[in-house]
Amino acid sequence: MADEEFRHPRLAAIYDPLDPDRRDLDPYLDLAEGFGARRVLDIGCGTGVFALLLADRGVEVVGVDPAEASLDVARGKPGSERVRWICGDATALPPLRVDLATMTANVAQQIVDPGAWQGTLRGAYEALRPGGHLVFETRDPAKRAWEEWNREDSYRVTEIPGVGAVESWVEVTEVAGALVSFRGHYVFAADGEVLTAESTLRFREREEVEADLVAEGFTLLEVRDAPDRPGKEFVFVAVRPAS
Repeated sequence: MADEEFRHPRLAAIYDPLDPDRRDLDPYLDLAEGFGARRVLDIGCGTGVFALLLADRGVEVVGVDPAEASLDVARGKPGSERVRWICGDATALPPLRVDLATMTANVAQQIVDPGAWQGTLRGAYEALRPGGHLVFETRDPAKRAWEEWNREDSYRVTEIPGVGAVESWVEVTEVAGALVSFRGHYVFAADGEVLTAESTLRFREREEVEADLVAEGFTLLEVRDAPDRPGKEFVFVAVRPAS
């Protein structure tokens, strides 16, 4: 199930304005171009930012996400008719033969259940054509990113056209082994509504992810650094063997 910030219509509607800098997607666009990908599966597509960037380049895109509210935002954007939107997850996809499957930003870490994670990798494998690539990122647990997830470091006020000022901040609520839970707070100045959203991320070690990929039939090509967060993330590039 998707986190509340993606499922609640009012929160989904402000997701993009609260995080407008998506330069983190540029390396994925470069990889898609480098692989010559003409068909892409965007797993956890959310509000459709990456899927629509690909569609603008003439790529055939399938965007899948379990949060209907986020997909509603995606469907309302210019050019959305060029993307095939599916409400669901990678464990139950229609037959596909894509050149590239992606999980950008925190998507991979939001799949916290081990069985669901294995099912996602298996679904991506089945959706790829032989020789197709899977690319995704996860934060390096050793960098302890959650230590900066507090009100002091994250508080901001964002003026959103048509919405007004929105106060937002995040705070960690629990760290239990590989699982880090946190709560997002949102205060809407227009009517005073206060919303909260609970989230949990799984911080997997590099070796664990490598083993999971191999177990589902992938060949790991390389583990890259994330240009937008150098030294803090792993970017996994795997391939479904051609034979």
